[in-house]
Amino acid sequence: MINAAYRVPNLRAIRVWLIVIATLVGAMVIVGGATRLTESGLSIVEWKPVTGTLPPLSEQQWHDAFEAYKKIPQYREMNAGMSLAEFKYIFWWEWGHRLLGRLIGFAFLLPFLYFLWRGGLPSALKRRLWGIFGLGALQGAVGWWMVASGLTHRVEVSQYRLAVHLMIAFLIFAAVVWTLRQLTPRPEQKPQPRRFKTFAHLLMGLTFVQVYLGALVAGLRAGTAYNTWPLIDGAFIPASSRLFFEDPWWRNFFDNTLTVQFSHRMVAYTLFVLAVIHVIDVVRSKAGARVTNGALVIASTIAVQAAIGIWTLLLSVPLGPALLHQAVALVVLTAVLVHAQGFGKAEAQFVK
Repeated sequence: MINAAYRVPNLRAIRVWLIVIATLVGAMVIVGGATRLTESGLSIVEWKPVTGTLPPLSEQQWHDAFEAYKKIPQYREMNAGMSLAEFKYIFWWEWGHRLLGRLIGFAFLLPFLYFLWRGGLPSALKRRLWGIFGLGALQGAVGWWMVASGLTHRVEVSQYRLAVHLMIAFLIFAAVVWTLRQLTPRPEQKPQPRRFKTFAHLLMGLTFVQVYLGALVAGLRAGTAYNTWPLIDGAFIPASSRLFFEDPWWRNFFDNTLTVQFSHRMVAYTLFVLAVIHVIDVVRSKAGARVTNGALVIASTIAVQAAIGIWTLLLSVPLGPALLHQAVALVVLTAVLVHAQGFGKAEAQFVK
């Protein structure tokens, strides 16, 4: 038996297409992380969706781009006196990030239009794919909204806007992976206790919360502070006067470097403990190989991700470990999504 209700033509081609899109979005997340870590995100001070595809092609164009960068606070307060060669280094990171975004747009839209032209796509699948495309278009606008926050009164982009930008990227990635799993025929599974599905969705929700907190950590450069573990600010749980000194109190969860990093640590611990509890539950319940293996993969990837996070923190966030930490976050999310999607209803699947 195959869990299915919707017949999809060109199923193999669509699955390959979505695998390519998921890979490109994952690469976009990593390149975006490198852009942030190298302080490159403000090197291009204009948003030119069409003409911006080309980089400067002459010395005069490079000079003009550099002069435009010199007018923003980041140059005056952080990079005053930098050479043109140093400017080119940060420029290429940001230009590559934007170019990859454009590439993803074309890589998604052109095959999608072809599949629509061929016809036969179920309405539910078409709505899903249009929704993913809409998120991609929104992401481009949010990217510029984020950059604009650092062009006038700040030397970096707003951590609030950075978090929104990263969350949309992870939502796009999740939507593509979820849809891809629905397009993957699988044998009928025996009924499982409802708590398994509840736990899987809880892990998925907490993973998104952790991604959001990670974005705030990056935006505040919180990883370059409190570089000790398991203690933070001299204690496992810092003093409340240090965690909640801003008014109103809730702003500490977004603006206080200590509170943001502490929250990121606590959610990591919570995710790991819940993942282990889930493994114990499915093993004791003899849930079957698919469910058990899925739970084990989640717990293992979360453990690896936590170890990489600690390593990155102790080294004060060097580029390589930090990017590895971001890449493994995508692996954790994929493991959680695949596991949670496995508890979906049979009629939610698409097959050839």
